[in-house]
Amino acid sequence: MSHTLPAFTAQDALVALMVTVSVSDEAIRTSELVAIERQVNHLPVFAGYDMDRLKEVAQTVYRLMEDEDGLDTLFAMTRQALPERLYETAYALACDVAAADGRLGQSELRLLEEVRDEFDIDRLHAAAIERGARARHVLA
Repeated sequence: MSHTLPAFTAQDALVALMVTVSVSDEAIRTSELVAIERQVNHLPVFAGYDMDRLKEVAQTVYRLMEDEDGLDTLFAMTRQALPERLYETAYALACDVAAADGRLGQSELRLLEEVRDEFDIDRLHAAAIERGARARHVLA
């Protein structure tokens, strides 16, 4: 990658993972964008987060995803920025974005698996997080 990437804060890293899930199927849906905005506006982990950073972080993700090794770079940046105590939070947010449109495609499922592996999320904890996301985003 020829251009310098900005360092992520922990909050940026969480946003970047959510955006990555949204773009993983190459179709950014409104429901996914609303889910990201809702999380950033309401969750305590994002207290004091500058919403103007969201666009900058999203553009960084878009640039990374154009690169062959972009996902590896993104994971390296998020691992560097996130304390271990936020690994499950990161996975939960990723699951919420994936479930936001009521359907999970293969690309989203593969990405969630990679996030689980990257952050060493215990399989039982991951299953509980996934079930919670499905329950929150079930269509009536």
